[in-house]
Amino acid sequence: MARIVIVGAGVGGLATAARLATTGHHVTLLEQSDTVGGKLGRYVHDTPAGPFHFDTGPSLLTLPQVFHDLFETTGAKLDEYLDPVPLDPIVRHVFPPGGPTLDSCADSDEFAARIAAAFGERAAAQWRRLWRQAERVWTASERDVLRRRIDSPRDLAMLAWRLGDLAAIGPGRTLRGLGRAHLSDPRLRMLLDRYATYAGTDPRRAPAALVAVPYAELTFGGWYLRGGLSTLADALLTRCLDLGVVVRTGVRVTRIDAAGGRVHGVRLAGASAPVPADVVVSNVDALTLYRDLLPTPRRLAALTDRSLAGFVLLLGVRGDSGLAHHTVFFPDAYDDEFDAVFGAPGRGVRARPAPDPTVFVTVAADETVRPAGHEAWFVLVNAARQGTAAGAVDWRRPGLAEAYADRILDVLAARGVDVRDRLLFREIRTPADLGTATGTPGGAIYGTTGGLLRPPNRGPVQGLWLVGGSCHPGGGLPMVALSAQIVADSIGPAW
Repeated sequence: MARIVIVGAGVGGLATAARLATTGHHVTLLEQSDTVGGKLGRYVHDTPAGPFHFDTGPSLLTLPQVFHDLFETTGAKLDEYLDPVPLDPIVRHVFPPGGPTLDSCADSDEFAARIAAAFGERAAAQWRRLWRQAERVWTASERDVLRRRIDSPRDLAMLAWRLGDLAAIGPGRTLRGLGRAHLSDPRLRMLLDRYATYAGTDPRRAPAALVAVPYAELTFGGWYLRGGLSTLADALLTRCLDLGVVVRTGVRVTRIDAAGGRVHGVRLAGASAPVPADVVVSNVDALTLYRDLLPTPRRLAALTDRSLAGFVLLLGVRGDSGLAHHTVFFPDAYDDEFDAVFGAPGRGVRARPAPDPTVFVTVAADETVRPAGHEAWFVLVNAARQGTAAGAVDWRRPGLAEAYADRILDVLAARGVDVRDRLLFREIRTPADLGTATGTPGGAIYGTTGGLLRPPNRGPVQGLWLVGGSCHPGGGLPMVALSAQIVADSIGPAW
């Protein structure tokens, strides 16, 4: 039996703890916040009409089979803890000019029929051809990448992909290039481009392999958890406690002891003695790990590519808007948004708040999260990360957040959804707020990355492992859960 300390009780830390406890290890989970869940956050706003409950992180559960496997492996059933609700549409896309719409769904034939009805048979035929390629990319990725350790670029190069799979993935091609090669309708290209933001990147730079992301969502479906996505963190915490995991919240790890090239334990703020450990699993951002907990400057150079961040409004709205669970309102000029969010520091162009951004609105038809006669709106726009460098925005600048919140409400009104006279309240969450709440540098949604190849799960010293969205296989709830599986399988059972 190994003494295992997990630093961070996000979904990755919770899932790893449950898996390792199931195999007989003594597991201690340490979290600096007073609650677990990490970026799977929640917020409650009380009003005289009643409480509004918001998910402040993910709003969609994809690849549900990953979570069914997680619960079954730890001796339970997902449906015993959670109430998954399939969504149709998964996302309603509202395109300019004039607002034509397209609803995505988990039936490929039905979705192609919806494309044909909206944009014509030629557009639908092109989508079907792209979808056949996306299937091959997904199959190769799921088989050879997402469920195994990738410790180096050499490991990735040595994977036994068939030549046909490599051609489908299109090494060197961007997601934007893939869309232009297959889709003539600019609105379908826009729809495909948006999936680059799922990985926190610009579609003009994102690898074509990310076509696997829409394939997974639109093949296996998108799901909502009644009561909010944050109930997943509650369920995982319950599994951990039932399995004997020691969970300590409100404690901050300041250092991982690794003398002699192997871990010995962790040090806590305000504590005189370290917490001993044979194995340490880090569920904090990779940059934070190497820079603050286990300084390894030689590894920091590869961790400079941070994902985009998000500017969020939490709105209490009177009445019924009639919106789908998820609605995306696209701008007239999509590239202008990415020019603003990422800037061009090499050309002296600073990042800035996008004046006409894509607006993503989540409105759950769930009576448990809002008072009767009201709606709880989660509004998200892509944003530059927090900072003062050319590729960032100082969201703490006085007046900036309030002014940009006003701008987003004006943009929604211009796109046909004006709620300014129906607001009961609004709360603002900037990238600076996310960075403070979760310890993520700059408030980057998907953490620090080295591009497509993220930091490996095996740490630089013996007994150290990385889990979560900033390491392999990537960000998003199912990828984080798969990283937990990779780490737990690598550590192995106690017997």
